[in-house]
Amino acid sequence: MTAGMTNNATTSILRGTILAVDDEPDILVALEDLLEDEYRVLTTSRPAEALEMIASEPDIDVILSDQRMPGLTGDALLAQAREISDAQAILLTGYADISAVVSALNRGGITGYVTKPWDPSLLRNAVRAAHERHRLARELATERALLRGLLDHSGDAIAFKDAQGRYLRLNARMATRLGASSAESCLGRREAEVAGPASEAAEAADLAAIASGAPTETTVASGPEAAPTWNHVTRVPIRDATGAVVNLAVIERDVTEQRLLETRLRQADKMQALGTLAGGVAHDFNNLLTAILGSLELAQPKVAGDARLSRLMGNATQAAQRGAALTKRLLTFSHRRELQARTVDLNAVIRGMDDLLGRSLGGFVQVERHLDDDLWPARVDPDQLELAILNLCINGRDAMPEGGVVALSTRNETVRTSADPNLKPGDYAVIAIRDTGTGIPPEILGRVFEPFFTTKGVGQGTGLGLAMVFGLVQQSGGTIRIESEVGHGTTVLLYLPRSHEAVAAAPVAASAPAPAPRRARVLVVDDDPQVRHVTASFLNGFGYDEAEVPSGEAGLARLEAERFDLVVADLAMPGMSGLDLAEAVRQRWPALPFLLVTGHAEAARIPADFSVLEKPFPSADLAARVAALLAPEG
Repeated sequence: MTAGMTNNATTSILRGTILAVDDEPDILVALEDLLEDEYRVLTTSRPAEALEMIASEPDIDVILSDQRMPGLTGDALLAQAREISDAQAILLTGYADISAVVSALNRGGITGYVTKPWDPSLLRNAVRAAHERHRLARELATERALLRGLLDHSGDAIAFKDAQGRYLRLNARMATRLGASSAESCLGRREAEVAGPASEAAEAADLAAIASGAPTETTVASGPEAAPTWNHVTRVPIRDATGAVVNLAVIERDVTEQRLLETRLRQADKMQALGTLAGGVAHDFNNLLTAILGSLELAQPKVAGDARLSRLMGNATQAAQRGAALTKRLLTFSHRRELQARTVDLNAVIRGMDDLLGRSLGGFVQVERHLDDDLWPARVDPDQLELAILNLCINGRDAMPEGGVVALSTRNETVRTSADPNLKPGDYAVIAIRDTGTGIPPEILGRVFEPFFTTKGVGQGTGLGLAMVFGLVQQSGGTIRIESEVGHGTTVLLYLPRSHEAVAAAPVAASAPAPAPRRARVLVVDDDPQVRHVTASFLNGFGYDEAEVPSGEAGLARLEAERFDLVVADLAMPGMSGLDLAEAVRQRWPALPFLLVTGHAEAARIPADFSVLEKPFPSADLAARVAALLAPEG
């Protein structure tokens, strides 16, 4: 029967659990009295019940069993117990039963024996030793299980080596990295013996870590130079009780994706910096163009009688206007904004890119156009469409390192049925961009529109271009298709839904400045003296009285001292910007009209209720805007 449990379960586990089995109740009482101060003691007089208790009590550390018991002898009991428990076993026997001890030892059922009558001190010491062995065995088994779980389930390649660099233990991932058939085939061998001479550098790093006795971390590349695999390697020397380094743990983590993400982030940062730079350059260039175009316009009447000078000034004006168009594209590139879709003539967009494509693709690429004269209009952001076409043409150029042809064509297509869920039935205007380059392998053709995916080398592309084109076409209600054959080039097709609205007319500049609706005083605020002078000269020619100041602070002071009917101010000025000045004027003189002039992408943050004129501007545009602002009071 079961008897004698001491304290609660948690305390008993910490103290250890002893199971005593003897058919004589007096002996069980004696064993309990002897051991209960140190252990939780379970007792039973029936071997069958003892086996049931062993099966239901996994925390039993030591089994004490008498040899001579009815039904089942002690050596047989302990042999069966060994099959279901890792508890240490001690056989209690008389001198006449020494043969039973030998039998039990041979069967692996016991780890020790004590003769009857026992010496209490000897028995207590035997139990203590058995309990300690069981505790250490359990701890070792736990550590082995934890290590095996770590090795088997870690995403890292892990190995343990001895001081000579021979593998003691490693997981399957490390074996795979070494090119071995199994982890077991690597045991007792150095890395160079398994992976070949290419591992000599790794072995040298191992020996250096062992010699230094300090953990080390390195990142190494392997594989082809065009697509290397990066591994972060940690080496941890392991010391024995005396402090000597006896083993080395090596942990290798694949950080290729992380390195790629870092590279892409750097490329994205470069793109953002380039966009910011483009915006700044465009702003300064627009100021120059405003001064140039304005000065040419002001000087044109003075040479009206000289045909040669008039022709030269006309040429200069046309060149400056082409520069203004290129600058506008720079601003579009640098300025992230929502799509501003309108119904456009796609052929006109493509024809208007002649200069841009010629300068971007270089002299080794021939540009061909095959445009359908009856092409349907489409509703799309023309500036973003230009960037999309430019991006695709540059991709074509990059696929033709020895030069070739980029062909742009347009056509109408009616889709009645389609297996492509992104291409709905309907009428589409189709733009095709074809190159005669190297083509795209079939295995990666389906990934080319993924963000950050690129087939270009490190530092040569962000992997965002085609993804941005895909996003533009999808937001416009269309889709994109790509056809490619290795060695024969690539064709990208942009499907844009047909628009039944009239093509939005491009704003036409007035042929002559509008006359002043009334006499008015205009304050011109600009930090660039040339732009300020041209603007003031235009206003004077329109019939207005103008005054000039070089900063927002000076403009505010002038408004405090004098009365003006209109303020014309540059947006980007040091100190108080034009927008800051406009808001201050609106608060203090809410009825005073205000015109912001800008040549910078920052125009996007100007509230919609402010009047804005973009640089460079002809005099007629300035006159029309000023007249409109002054007309309500005329």
